[in-house]
Amino acid sequence: QVQLVESGGGLVQAGGSLTLSCAASGTIFSINNMGWYRQAPGKQRELVATISRGGIRTYADSVKGQFTISRDNAKNTVYLQMNSLKPEDTAVYYCNAYVITHEAMNILRGYWGQGTQVTVSS
Repeated sequence: QVQLVESGGGLVQAGGSLTLSCAASGTIFSINNMGWYRQAPGKQRELVATISRGGIRTYADSVKGQFTISRDNAKNTVYLQMNSLKPEDTAVYYCNAYVITHEAMNILRGYWGQGTQVTVSS
């Protein structure tokens, strides 16, 4: 019913920048919060940043001032601008969105993307 597709990951040197994108598609009525999470090898998945439909943002302390989350509601897309990347930012980055579909307009359900690898070399 709903698919989230991430793009923009890759290999970058320390100090570089990347911008991740996540586009939601399907039988979408509306999207509430969208966010980015990451999972490094051997570690649990952790929250990176979230953004509400109205643009209220939250960030993990580890990325404040370094990453910026934004969204385009018309395109059902969320972005993550990552600057001054460090080797410890290496992880698989996952997009998350809370969606109301046309088939179930009284249910808010969370969806995940497949993940995109970000590797920062030192």
